[in-house]
This record gives sequence, structure tokens and C-alpha cells, in this order.
Amino acid sequence: MSTLLVFIGILLSSIKVAESYGVCYGVNGDNLPAKQDVVDLYKSNNIGSMRIYAPNEGTLKALKGSGIELIMDVAGETLQFLTDMSAATAWVNKYVTPYSDVNFKYISVGNEVLPSATVAPYILPVMTNIQNAILSANLQIKVSTTINGALITNSYPPDNGAFTSDAQPYIRPIIKFLVDNGTPLLANIYPYFAYVNNQQDISLDYALFRQQGNNNVGYQNLFDAMLDSTYAALEKVGAPNLQIVVAESGWPSDGGNGASIDNANTYYANLISHASRRSGTPKRPGQSIETYLFAMFDENQKPNAETERHFGLFHPNKSPKYQITKGGPIHPRNFAHSNKILSPRILVSIAFFFNSMIDLTVHNEI
Repeated sequence: MSTLLVFIGILLSSIKVAESYGVCYGVNGDNLPAKQDVVDLYKSNNIGSMRIYAPNEGTLKALKGSGIELIMDVAGETLQFLTDMSAATAWVNKYVTPYSDVNFKYISVGNEVLPSATVAPYILPVMTNIQNAILSANLQIKVSTTINGALITNSYPPDNGAFTSDAQPYIRPIIKFLVDNGTPLLANIYPYFAYVNNQQDISLDYALFRQQGNNNVGYQNLFDAMLDSTYAALEKVGAPNLQIVVAESGWPSDGGNGASIDNANTYYANLISHASRRSGTPKRPGQSIETYLFAMFDENQKPNAETERHFGLFHPNKSPKYQITKGGPIHPRNFAHSNKILSPRILVSIAFFFNSMIDLTVHNEI
């Protein structure tokens, strides 16, 4: 077979891919490219979806006409203000309606908000107000919120997953809103943090998709287990059919235990391969997993742990951080199937294939 190089972040025109990909675009850095350059980088690498963490008019202008699907978060500091319906309408009129040629997919109200947080009581009212303002503007954009694993207890085995007693009063009305509006729940899924916080029980191979065979409860990897524990929690609050979009998933390349270029490379490659098979999870078999990889760039001004500054798929100079060769986790045969490689609902944050000689027809990815 001819030489195959898979560059995360680089798609060469020799391959036609029937899917768009999502990557989270954080801006906590003082050395990042200009907004238009960032959008051009998404386009040149065939990254079809983006998540931003607050409205930014420069980014929105750069996205005009690009076709890139967008998750746009509501800035946390504006949540109380937006509990007023007129303020929510003004927000939509400022950041959404003028950008009719931006492909908004979801508005996320709150990112990893805990039930004890000061802003927690504002989440559902703001979701409701923004949804109503969007409907009044005759737009079709879904409004959701993004949670993390802190709201889930008894996560192993995954079938035992449930929302914590503190989270129940907070999350139940939100879940009802999502079910009533046919909107998925957004969830950040990070095997890395689960691994580093419990290395006694979680092996690196399990976290990196390298475990051979299933464990005693039927799981081959930690990502599926974490996702299914959230599905189990939804079932227990009467939402068995609610879908989950993985709004963030990633692995740092430096700054902490288990954080290395090799491990991050392996995680992203195997995550892509796992999703590309469209096998779903044990609890949701045969379903695509809509996923946004975190993040586009290393962000040198992110606070807290050093690892937070090393999640980028690209360096700030726009060069890709990872290279995966034929002998690595992704093999050409993984992509040699039919044109269903990436189902329309899988927005895998990254998977860029280079193949100059092989006739690839496809396979799926996360």
C-alpha cells in the first residue's frame, strides 16, 4: 500500500470526506492567530464545526459564509442579565439575527455549572428566554446547556450512573426543557481527568482505547463508560431517548501526570477510529457520536493546572501538533469502507486524512 500519513488538523484535497468535524476554539492566549486566520485554518483543514465560549463579533464576521456549524456559548457573566426577556431578545438581535449566513447549530447556556453555583438558578430561565427569542425571530437553532461528570454519581458500572442528589432539583427541569424541545444535552467527557484522579483503578490503556477486549462489565474503553453513565442518569430522570452531544473531549500533551505528546496523539487517533466505526457505545450501539475535540490551540493564559495550557491540536503558529503514520493507531483499512465513513451526525473534532495512492472510501470517527 502507498504511504499514508494522517495529520490531525490537515486534510489534503486528494480525499473527499463526506463529513464535517468540530473543534473547540478557545481564546485564552496572547499569541493566537487572528480570527479570520483561524476560520481559514478550519476551512483549509475541512473542520466543519466550531465551538466558541462567548459571542465574539470578530469571529462571527469571519464565519460568515463559511458553512462551518457553530456552537456558541452564552458568556457566564451575562447570565443574570439575560433572565430578563427583553435583554435576551436584545442578545439574540445582536449576536444571532445579524449573522444569517453563520451556521448556528446550538446555543449553550452555561458550561459545567454546578448546582451550588451562583449562576445555577439562571440557567433554565435564560435557556427559555433565548429559545423564545430565537423562535420569535423565525430561526431554527437549538438551545441547550453543557454539563460535566461532577453531576454524575455511581458512574461504575455505567448502568448505575445517576445524577447526584444535589444535582437532581437543578437538572430535572432542564432535562424536561430539552426533551420538550427535541434538543440534545451537551456534555464534556474527559477520560484524562478520570484517569489521573484514579490511577489505582483505571489503567492508561483503558483510558487511551488500547485495552484488549472488554472488562467485566462489557467496556473496552473509559470514554464509552463515561458517556454511558450519563445516558444511565438520563434514563433515571425519565429521558431515555435524549441524545448527548460530546461538547468537549481531549488529552493534554504536557503539564501533568500522563500528559505527553505520545499519549495525546494516541488518544485523539483512537478516539477518531472508535467513532469512525460508528459502533456507538454498549448502551447506545450503532449510533454516531457527535463530538467536538478540545481544543484548536494551546492557550498559554488559561488559569489553574498547567495541563490546561496544553490541549491544542495546533500550535499558535498554525502548525499541527500531531502526526500519525501508517504504523500508528489509525491504519488505512479503518477508512476503507463505504461512503458512510462519518455519518452526518458525527462531528468529530478532527480527523484529517492524507493518502496519495490509496482509493479510500471511508469509515467513521469521534
